[in-house]
Amino acid sequence: MTAKVLIPLAQGCEELEAVTLIDLLRRAGINVITASLSDEPVKCSRGTVILADTTLDKVMNSSFDLIVLPGGLPGADNLNADPRIHQIIDRLSTDNKQIAAICAAPKVLLKNGILDGKQATAYPGALSALDTSAVELNEKPVQIDGNVITSKGPGTAMDFALTLIAILLDDDARKKVEEPLFRP
Repeated sequence: MTAKVLIPLAQGCEELEAVTLIDLLRRAGINVITASLSDEPVKCSRGTVILADTTLDKVMNSSFDLIVLPGGLPGADNLNADPRIHQIIDRLSTDNKQIAAICAAPKVLLKNGILDGKQATAYPGALSALDTSAVELNEKPVQIDGNVITSKGPGTAMDFALTLIAILLDDDARKKVEEPLFRP
């Protein structure tokens, strides 16, 4: 059975992160479902328009092995303001599934309490206005702490996606996806 991943897409998300995650996870044969918060196409932070596979309402009660939140602003704020996102995170956390966020999106996990007692990374300054006393923040490009995976920003999106592949499948699957990319 292949892994099933939810990537919610909010208006103003960071397109480099969203597309990199979608592309690399699908290259690994992972079942990626993109879901917009509304019926509208998603206009990303740099103006790219993405048409999601479905809407969040239609997959609210579906089972997933991982939810991964792209960052960008105001995308991360839009995810954070949506109670459905927090409901899905709570359900996956209760089921001990993987929860991941990149760039500014770790703020969603911070608000949800998922980062309490964990090590995490995020885009510099993205969490500065928030109470991060329960979290051990670091500058790593990708941070894994139990079932929570965070990443720094657009430049770390490829490493983040490859890490998620290794977690969901294995290191061999990661290598099969990474080798044809000709990364330095």
